[in-house]
Amino acid sequence: MTPTQIALVQESFAKVAPLGKAVSDLFYGRLFQIDASLRPLFNGDMNEQGRKLLTMLSVVVNGLTRLEALVPQVQALGRRHAGYGVEPGHYDTVGAALLDTLEKGLGDDFTPETRDAWTAAYTLLAGTMQAASEAEAT
Repeated sequence: MTPTQIALVQESFAKVAPLGKAVSDLFYGRLFQIDASLRPLFNGDMNEQGRKLLTMLSVVVNGLTRLEALVPQVQALGRRHAGYGVEPGHYDTVGAALLDTLEKGLGDDFTPETRDAWTAAYTLLAGTMQAASEAEAT
């Protein structure tokens, strides 16, 4: 990721993060709309799950400038997700739900450049998670 992309991700996240529960509700609503078969993977308290989502996004977004410190955390997250039953195709669905959520949450501020920056960030992080998940499975 370029420094400009990192800045765009961080600046745009700073705009949606204060919306808290509304953002997580929008994300999970969209996720289950795209693929209702994912719903059983989330059998706990969805308010708590939403808080975890926002916390994880905050850690990741703030860690983009320190990838060497962030990567081990993302790898650990990928290994945990392997145990939850997350499959490789689920990462694409989550990415689509995330981009849709950001587009709705940011409105006109979700420019093509911002979309590209988030896509780059998600691709990098999801790939790291998947690699760790696959390593865990073998």
